[in-house]
Amino acid sequence: MELPRPPSFRLDGKRALVAGASSGIGLAAAVALAQAGAHVALAARSADRLSATVDTLTRAGLSGEALVFDVKDVEAIETTIASHVPFDILVNSAGLARHGPALDTTPEDFDAVVGLNLRGAYFLTRAVARSLVAAERPGSLINISSQMAHVGGIDRAVYSATKHAVEGFTKSMAIEWGKHGIRVNTICPTFIRTPLTEQTFSNPDRVAWIEEKIKLGRIGEVEDIMGPVVFLASDAAAMITGSALMVDGGWTAD
Repeated sequence: MELPRPPSFRLDGKRALVAGASSGIGLAAAVALAQAGAHVALAARSADRLSATVDTLTRAGLSGEALVFDVKDVEAIETTIASHVPFDILVNSAGLARHGPALDTTPEDFDAVVGLNLRGAYFLTRAVARSLVAAERPGSLINISSQMAHVGGIDRAVYSATKHAVEGFTKSMAIEWGKHGIRVNTICPTFIRTPLTEQTFSNPDRVAWIEEKIKLGRIGEVEDIMGPVVFLASDAAAMITGSALMVDGGWTAD
């Protein structure tokens, strides 16, 4: 009797692109993929921050490079992706939140959040997939979504709307590109402690609300996202596409 062999979580020989990689969830994702053996292109707008991040990564013996572009700039995205060897893995972690009551939403804030979280994510995912299809290569494309893609939240009407939309295009792209061996999924974190969430965690009432909703009783850390990223990027998730991986501590369980 021959026993089945579990698939590998290793990513040796793979090329990964992580957008929004200079800090927070994006940085954690880049480190996780590099530690699993991938060569990682870290992308963000700030050349200085990226350079420092890549230097730290390479000093740790990991393989990485910097790509400077703005996810909102569709032409720049397409030019940059087309000029590189296809990326086997995408983690799109670039995102923006301008929280406030729905009655106070300005068109400027709406357009800024939609422009990055939805429009930018859509066209970045498409650009990486287009390159893979042209090269006849499979891939794993991961959009960092949110638990707010499955529920509503106080002061989060615009943000939640964009994340619901990300779930929609992820499923549709998964259907279209499955025949090419390209998997498309989302990771949906709860509140994660990062520099961008400091304002939320400085409000005791908001922290109490968050901790009450998270069934595991603690706020998420960037390390909580690292394993799910490697899992979805690897052959261990070879039969998973069009899915949302909830990393929410049970927030959406009820």
